[in-house]
Amino acid sequence: MRLNRLLLAGTCLLAGLSLNPLVSSSHAAPPQKAGKPGTMTAKAALPAALSLPDAGRSLRITYLSTNGITGKGLVPVTEEVILPAGKAPPGGWPIVAWAHGTSGVADHCAPSCNPWSDRNRKYMSAWMKRGFAVVGTDYQGLGTPGIHAYLNTRVEAYSVLDGVRAALTSVPGLQNKIMIVGQSQGGGAAFASASYAPDYAPDLNIRGTVATGAPYVSQELLEQMATSGAHETGFNPVIVYALYLAQGLSGYDSSFKPETVFTEKAMPAYQAAADLCVYPLTSKARAEELNFSNSLKPGYQHALAPAFAAMAYPTMKLKQPLFVGTGEVDQDVPPPLQLGLVKAACEAGTVVQAHIYKGLNHDQTVNASLPDSEIFTKAVMSDQPVTPQCAPTPE
Repeated sequence: MRLNRLLLAGTCLLAGLSLNPLVSSSHAAPPQKAGKPGTMTAKAALPAALSLPDAGRSLRITYLSTNGITGKGLVPVTEEVILPAGKAPPGGWPIVAWAHGTSGVADHCAPSCNPWSDRNRKYMSAWMKRGFAVVGTDYQGLGTPGIHAYLNTRVEAYSVLDGVRAALTSVPGLQNKIMIVGQSQGGGAAFASASYAPDYAPDLNIRGTVATGAPYVSQELLEQMATSGAHETGFNPVIVYALYLAQGLSGYDSSFKPETVFTEKAMPAYQAAADLCVYPLTSKARAEELNFSNSLKPGYQHALAPAFAAMAYPTMKLKQPLFVGTGEVDQDVPPPLQLGLVKAACEAGTVVQAHIYKGLNHDQTVNASLPDSEIFTKAVMSDQPVTPQCAPTPE
């Protein structure tokens, strides 16, 4: 199985390199002059092993997106577009703009170059059974030149929104009626996409956002996490995300020095994060029992301040309703971070329906949230009111 995954990933990357004249072998992302954001530049069939069960047409697309790191210029980004089997309904299939969770920062970790995980296969298949096509970006810098600026909300939002534009203009059978859906890193990316959309992509007809395990970072929450982790023992999964965050920052901030963030014990894992995808990196960090106490130096918040700033959302008031699903015992994105997002969005005036799933962790919450998100989705897709819930209790 592991060999098959490696062969598929290699085949996928080679196909992207050969099909897309905008992709070069250099590390830096070259600026593009031709086209506009959302312009498709290459298209190929997605191998069946990388698609979803019972899917119809499945494609891997390369398109142009505004460089989210600089805020100007165009860069190539890849995505997968998967349509349900059968004839499209009148007007076309509505779209789930899928924002994926953490996969890594190396090109070979790009989701469109790898099979779906069992969890995500079940989750996205459920959305397809609801009658949605799936448009899933890899994000800028994953599978294409340049660094993946991990958790940079503008990078994620531009990639998601321009990916939908590219699909709408290049794939027949799609309808400009969109749900933005994401998990973990993608939960934040989904919120970011909805918050950037009114100004950046007013042409997209977004109906609502569904986010599970979504991170929200404020100075107050960072201080709480630092205090609670000061004397911890054993592995803390959040450290994996800190490793990727620092790797992403190193790619576009020449002044960043990782030795000001990580201890000698954690430096091998930091270096490995440049190449290892999320599951092998997690295994390495777990084996080395990395956590906040033994991996991060005092003052790491200052050294990572540019990356934390890039995690901010342009507004907490979304134009459309927001569904948030949180696992009560989530250790990857601790509930205070997720409920901080709920609180800030509610206070800003967003219509939020939040759910806490009793006894469930980060992974379990994804599919457990499906019945509730289905009710929410039916309402927003048909312009019906959504019942707000800003103070959820475990259910």
